[in-house]
Amino acid sequence: MNEATLNEAGTTLAAAWRSGGPLMWVLAGLSVIALAVILYLLLAHRRGALAPRALISDVFSRLQTGDHGEARRLCQRRPCAFAALALAGLDAVRGTPQGVKPPVAEAIETTGAHIAERLQASVDWLADLAAIAPLVGLLGTVLGMYQAFAGIASGPVANARPVVLAEGVSQAIVTTVFGLVVAIPCLVFHAMLRRRTAKRIAGLESLAIALEKAFA
Repeated sequence: MNEATLNEAGTTLAAAWRSGGPLMWVLAGLSVIALAVILYLLLAHRRGALAPRALISDVFSRLQTGDHGEARRLCQRRPCAFAALALAGLDAVRGTPQGVKPPVAEAIETTGAHIAERLQASVDWLADLAAIAPLVGLLGTVLGMYQAFAGIASGPVANARPVVLAEGVSQAIVTTVFGLVVAIPCLVFHAMLRRRTAKRIAGLESLAIALEKAFA
């Protein structure tokens, strides 16, 4: 691609941005938020971030030897989903009088349900953005068409009416396109990350069952 083609592409993009009007800044803001959410989910929902293997091994070894104090310190030093499950069980054991069976299973299951709900809710941010972006584009479409037909109706000079019509239609098309450009990647990543999160939750459920057995 030569320099002239690059300059032409830059001019075309700038012209499209101007045609879209103020709503383009709203769409730009949504795109930045969407990118930030995607990057956050890719990092925060890693298996190593939710349940580090080294922590799992260390905690289970401490539970097997009955060293609950060190298991608690390990979990507090490395906050994560698995640590929250282990701490729920440890809290249940510590808060139960001697001779009474601690409600470990109930505590771990309750904490696990909250973690699963939080993980799924964070992925749904992308679905919300995918729904909002096209609506902003649709708003631009309505405003553009209103501008076009209002200009035609009130234009004092007949020769100027096609220009007014072109400006309104341009705004309608540009905002619609940019709204879809933001929404489509959000939907793609939402589908991908939703399945990934379901696998992470299933893995945490297996760890929760193993923790219940370790406390028994």
